[in-house]
Amino acid sequence: MPRFSIIVPVFKVQGYLHACLDSVLGQSYRDIEVIAVDDRSPDGCGEILDAYAARDDRVRVLHLPENVGLGRARNAGLAHATGDYLFFLDSDDTLTPGALRALADRLEETGDPDVLVFDYARTHWWGGTRRNVLAHVLATEDVFTAAERPEILDLLMVVWNKVYRRDFVEREGFTFPPGYYEDTPWTFPVMLSAERIATLDRICLYYRQRRQGSILSTTSRKHFDVHEQYARVFRFVDARPALAHWRPFLHAKMGEHCLDILSKPDRLPPSDKGEFFRRTAEMFRAHRPEGVRVPAGLRVLEGGYAGYLARRQAGRAGRELGRRARQARGAAAARVARGRSALNLHRPLDADLAVYSAFSHRGVLGDPAAIHRAARELAPHLRNVWVLAGEEQAAGLPPDTEYVLLDSPDYRRVTERATYFVNNVNWPGALVKRPGSVHVHTHQGTPLKYMGADLLGRPGARLGVDVPRMLRRADRWDYSLVANRHSELVWERAFPCHFTSLRTGSPRNDVLVGAGPDDVRAARERLGVPDGDTVVLYAPTRRDYRRGGLVERIDPARFAADLGDGHTLVVRLHPSLADGPARGLGLAELHRRGVVVDATDEPLQDVLLAADVLVTDYSSIMFDYANLDRPIVIHADDWDAFRASRGAYVDITAEAPGHVSRSYRELAWLFDSGTWRDEESARLRSAFRARYCEFDDGRAAERVVRTLMLGEAPSGAARLPSQATSPDLLIPS
Repeated sequence: MPRFSIIVPVFKVQGYLHACLDSVLGQSYRDIEVIAVDDRSPDGCGEILDAYAARDDRVRVLHLPENVGLGRARNAGLAHATGDYLFFLDSDDTLTPGALRALADRLEETGDPDVLVFDYARTHWWGGTRRNVLAHVLATEDVFTAAERPEILDLLMVVWNKVYRRDFVEREGFTFPPGYYEDTPWTFPVMLSAERIATLDRICLYYRQRRQGSILSTTSRKHFDVHEQYARVFRFVDARPALAHWRPFLHAKMGEHCLDILSKPDRLPPSDKGEFFRRTAEMFRAHRPEGVRVPAGLRVLEGGYAGYLARRQAGRAGRELGRRARQARGAAAARVARGRSALNLHRPLDADLAVYSAFSHRGVLGDPAAIHRAARELAPHLRNVWVLAGEEQAAGLPPDTEYVLLDSPDYRRVTERATYFVNNVNWPGALVKRPGSVHVHTHQGTPLKYMGADLLGRPGARLGVDVPRMLRRADRWDYSLVANRHSELVWERAFPCHFTSLRTGSPRNDVLVGAGPDDVRAARERLGVPDGDTVVLYAPTRRDYRRGGLVERIDPARFAADLGDGHTLVVRLHPSLADGPARGLGLAELHRRGVVVDATDEPLQDVLLAADVLVTDYSSIMFDYANLDRPIVIHADDWDAFRASRGAYVDITAEAPGHVSRSYRELAWLFDSGTWRDEESARLRSAFRARYCEFDDGRAAERVVRTLMLGEAPSGAARLPSQATSPDLLIPS
């Protein structure tokens, strides 16, 4: 008996069917049966299914004699299912890598619940990916009922974001009705009847948003089926007195759902919208529970269709008026701000005011944070102010850290008067650089991939990046900090602007150069690493050949298992992926279960200090980590694609800081054999450190403060004019 019966109804999806089946049959978890139901598809779907069944004995194909629709096709597959759990997968959707293993592990962890609800992401035909906005509802470890956690019913009420215990479904006699919206009279009865519901906070399915061909986006009178589907739900509840308290909730859901269908421009023929409204209103009145107050948004169903249209038109008019009013207020505020700025720009600069920002105002981070700490110690007379994007970024700051919010009046006041500006990302375009102000650009580490003007020849990499505007903003830089001569030359080429290169080293790496055993111990304790474990840090970067930047090169669960006991795998995603679907594709769930440590939000230098070895592809943190003189492994299985799409200043496979793996098999062997820390690894790392850690001596932040803020003569770092005045000085000696 297989663990999962995956039922796939198939109709006119030959262009998507291969991807769907490959995503299932290619899973590492193989205890499954696939029941593919050919719903008399007129295209080549039947032949495709037969070919898969001939190659894989886990696939069975049912060829229906006539087209019966999605619900009845699922019923046909259900009758042949033998697995412990049922998974209804639409044939144009796909499973994410590792999804079935994650589901199986969660079912075992929660003691085989009646229903397991998991997360999904919408994948749009134009390439965008968007995670379910209610994913937080799934972040619970408890097993519960819908009555105990009714917010579970706020999720999209579809059949394919859940797996169902087969004996529970058979005992209750659940089946799918014919018609559109067949998920409604399945999902509500199932969820209200389940005595044990569990959740999995992991994206297990990509829900394909097709440009055309989707049933629900087809203009048709079949959308009237929604009324009968809700009637089935009410009949189910009426037959079970214990569920009577759900009637107000279902009544409101029905009204919201029908009004949503009516509001969509592509669902109903225009001539049928009045009839649809009237039928909805009749049903709304017929099923209204006694003594229940109708929500304000649904009161329109107590009137006529003309009133509904008038309200819709008034709503559109109100939104347009609001938009124009906001524009007018914004224009007036801009005029006032320009007038105030003009007055303030004639006032003298505050020689003791320094303003900081990092990573587009995300917090007190990186090189600017290191300079800020040094300034507070060495120049206590300075007033140091951070610019933050919002109060969320300010939540974890020490109480004595002064900050302003971007674009606020306080922000304008400090940026109009400050003498020192320290940032690792360009300041907003509206910020005016005043004569006498000192702009220090720290960058974000040593560059491996193309940056700035070099992106002009890489159209894929500069998608959404306005390079000329970037350079205009970089014209405000006075100083560019560099950690090595390689960076010095790259920044001069990539940003042909009037700045002075300053060989300071990377301020953020001061803590790495000067770290002692107590610092390492504290960093490991912060991450929860068991005493004696070898910490393997996996830090992948983003890819420019994939929209969104996410490409999964290594399965963290498999890597952690292959490393074995005595090892802790720490994963740190690229900052640009931290808020996207990447963590929902398994990382958050693996962290919850203790399989890996998700250190994406932890301070970078703490994570580096805790690691005994770094495994990365092409992340620039390899240059930082080299300061610790610990082993580095480069996993370069897509180096050619990465270099072709983004461009690279260094062939990191030829000038690697350690061993290079070209496949996961090679990577696993490096660790299994102990080769990752052999003499050759040390030799490669020594040459790498000599080139790229050239100016990192633990005093970079101090050097910046003393040289640029206190006006002392530079010590230990050369101060080089910009390429515009003396290009020969930038040639490495």
